[in-house]
Amino acid sequence: MTLDMTKGPPARLMIRFALPLLAGNLFQQLYNIADTLIVGRYLGREALAAVGSAFAIIVLVNSILIGLSMGAAVLFAQLFGAREYRKLKSAITMAAVFIFGITVILSAGTFFFTDGIISLYRMPPETLNYAGDYLRCIFAGLIFVSLYNFSANILRAQGDSKSPLFFLTAACIINIILDFCFVLGFGMGVFGAALATVIAQAISGISCTIWTVKKLRFPEFKKSDHGFDRGLFSLVSRYALLTAMQQSVMNFGIVLIQGLVNTFGAALMAAFAAGVKIDAFAYMPVQDFGNALATYTAQNTGAGHDDRVRSGLRWAALISGIFSVFVSVLVFIFAESLIGIFLRDSDREVTAMGAQYLRIEGAFYALIGFLFLFYGFYRGLGRAGMSIILTITSLGTRVLLAYSLAPGFGYKAIFWAIPIGWFLADLLGLLVWLKTRRSLRDDFSFSP
Repeated sequence: MTLDMTKGPPARLMIRFALPLLAGNLFQQLYNIADTLIVGRYLGREALAAVGSAFAIIVLVNSILIGLSMGAAVLFAQLFGAREYRKLKSAITMAAVFIFGITVILSAGTFFFTDGIISLYRMPPETLNYAGDYLRCIFAGLIFVSLYNFSANILRAQGDSKSPLFFLTAACIINIILDFCFVLGFGMGVFGAALATVIAQAISGISCTIWTVKKLRFPEFKKSDHGFDRGLFSLVSRYALLTAMQQSVMNFGIVLIQGLVNTFGAALMAAFAAGVKIDAFAYMPVQDFGNALATYTAQNTGAGHDDRVRSGLRWAALISGIFSVFVSVLVFIFAESLIGIFLRDSDREVTAMGAQYLRIEGAFYALIGFLFLFYGFYRGLGRAGMSIILTITSLGTRVLLAYSLAPGFGYKAIFWAIPIGWFLADLLGLLVWLKTRRSLRDDFSFSP
């Protein structure tokens, strides 16, 4: 079902769009939670450390594919808002060829060079075999990640955030069942956990693609819609590559932080892995609200409704701020219990480290909430380059402070570096917006 976000109350439209995104991402996180929970409780600390550390690499690789589809979807949403259906169909065709070509190359490269990737990552020796088995299986299934994200983003560009949810729900249930079967029933170890994830991703990717092809809401494709348009392809590739760059820069910084965490040993690796899983749930709603703001902004930019663009940002900031403060309080109070979900009861050292992480970093979820809004807002305006600058500011500060201070002040410096990076990026995003908000059409006009 399409949702025209160029009409109606901005807050209600964004919430309506964001709720299915949130539900879908909850199920997607359950993919990873199922792996982590089963691995941590039944395969031990070293296996948990390896899977948690490998997860940062997987997120980095996936972020490239997800960013390509997200970036292309901004153009799709702008064209949908402008009612340029012929250009929209042509853009979808060219984006598909472009994105899936990159996916094949990336999947082959990461699969065959897994050992080299791991060697650069400074994992403890006892975790290497676990990580290698897990990563190779995941890399072999990257095409399914692209299938799902490309088809889902076509639907979301038209305001349909509900349909992709159904495929993720089914896939999540299958993933959890297969986790228990492969890891506990068949004794396949971390490879079994990875295989369960790939099978689930294949189901969601193929199913969502078939549904998208059948349910496109604008007039039927014709042979002439598959022609090559150099100008439109330039826009497609620019939007896709800039957003992929922003997503990959963001996650590359996380990989660098994970590499520093790895030097402190398996206990901190396990604590950090569990803490990151809690983060993924805690600020997922504001991340999804940022993505809703991106679609809202893109549709209204395409339609030329600048007042609605400004109003949408104000409402999004208010809602995100209130929610983030509430979640920070809950995470601070229940930090030990949340970390303990992923660990054996006897692992007190890891629980204490993980709780420290949550109480330092989790107190500032409002900052990451505003940053997600700026990412989505500038992306929706077609200014993905600004999102890259904000990402570099946030992650660059985090990496610089962590690597500079951790050797002298210990691992807590890694935790404190995170909210400091968020704050500086938020400040920059706000200053740029205050400078340009009065001339929105002049600076960010839509011209596909």
